[in-house]
Amino acid sequence: MTATQFMSSDDIRAAFSAAMSAMYRAEVPAYGALLSLVAEVNARTLAQNPALRASLAATGTLDRVSEERHGAIRVGTDAELAMMRRVFAVMGMFPVGYYDLSEAGVPVHSTAFRPVGDSALRQNPFRVFTSLLRLDLIEDEELREEARKILAKRRIFSDAAVSLVEKAEADGGLDAGDATRFITEVLNTFRWHKQASVDRELYGRFHNAHRLVADVVSFKVPHINHLTPRTLDIDAVQRLMLDHGITPKAVIEGPPARDCPILLRQTSFKALEESVSFPNADGSFEVGSHTARFGEIEQRGIALTPKGRALYDRLLNEARAHVRPASDGSNADEYRAALEAAFRAFPDNWDEIRRRGLGYFSYRAGDADGRMPDASVDLETMVAAGSVRFDPIVYEDFLPVSAAGIFQSNLGDGAGQEFVASPNQKRFEQALGATVLNEFDHYAGIEKASIAQCLARLETAGSLG
Repeated sequence: MTATQFMSSDDIRAAFSAAMSAMYRAEVPAYGALLSLVAEVNARTLAQNPALRASLAATGTLDRVSEERHGAIRVGTDAELAMMRRVFAVMGMFPVGYYDLSEAGVPVHSTAFRPVGDSALRQNPFRVFTSLLRLDLIEDEELREEARKILAKRRIFSDAAVSLVEKAEADGGLDAGDATRFITEVLNTFRWHKQASVDRELYGRFHNAHRLVADVVSFKVPHINHLTPRTLDIDAVQRLMLDHGITPKAVIEGPPARDCPILLRQTSFKALEESVSFPNADGSFEVGSHTARFGEIEQRGIALTPKGRALYDRLLNEARAHVRPASDGSNADEYRAALEAAFRAFPDNWDEIRRRGLGYFSYRAGDADGRMPDASVDLETMVAAGSVRFDPIVYEDFLPVSAAGIFQSNLGDGAGQEFVASPNQKRFEQALGATVLNEFDHYAGIEKASIAQCLARLETAGSLG
């Protein structure tokens, strides 16, 4: 009797990401145009920047860029979030980071499900930013209870999907046939459905409370609301979107353009106004519209240390205190100028960022002519001599202010509310059924491991010499 041959979680994740991309491309044709534009810009950027190509190749991340996607969904209940965690675990994706968006007027808190190991990220770095609706932040008690009752009745995963998750948990994996069925069943949870599950009047009440409330509560599944490719030059993409028939949002979220990119920059095209059928009590349907799904593009930079992140947050707050970007773009030039002025205080040189402890780096040994240096000298001396090289560690996570900015730019300024900021990671983790991984600890561990591997290699080479 032969042992079951399981499909690896990395392969399941890669297949699911590809299937979701194909589905979203069929549902949102502008996404296909976006992919073509990003591929064009990335190819040109790599051709014009040999140093960037060399760095990506040295860290084994060159091939992953074109395959990189992140999606975003919004769930309504603790049970939905907990089941989502179990589904993503089958794909080798785990919750990283806690994000409170209430401080930016969005009634959700979130985490990102993603692979965490180096080899898993290299194979496919698919991520899904997953938000849980905060009904407790909605003032209208009657409406809040109405939403709670609707969400309590719905089931966003099919019985077959749940059964396959349970099988994967019990057996330690899925074979190729079950993995294919798993992908098909789970994909339906992310599919767009043109029929709302509430009547138009109730939808309008949810919409008036907050558009995200209407989006989460009014449909039977939490459709994917964007799927994001990674670009190596987001400013070029922003300039070229109009030439490809795509209207971009007015301002790129995140830090300004830099020679040494930090954290995450994001832009998007406007959310689609899509036809929706609302059921009436007599069995008929009323046609209306819903606006939620949009296209997004991101450029990823280096992961920052707590010290670097504190500096980033301070400079961003300075810029936004001077000029707060309007979603209609009316003050876009003023905001960009304020942002660039504020961020002159953040060094734009990899070695200075490293020496000041602002960012995380991976280290590798070996000098230009292939000789191994003397391992008895300290790391900094070897770095200065060029015997040890360093590369920025890519930031794999998200920024709450940027995420809220993308949401609000697509929802409109009038959609925002002044919620009392109430981060509650403990409550979120109770709903999730697990703790989230601390991103700073994770990046620090990667850097520390790379140093240890580097020094061990030098020591071995020295003893062999």
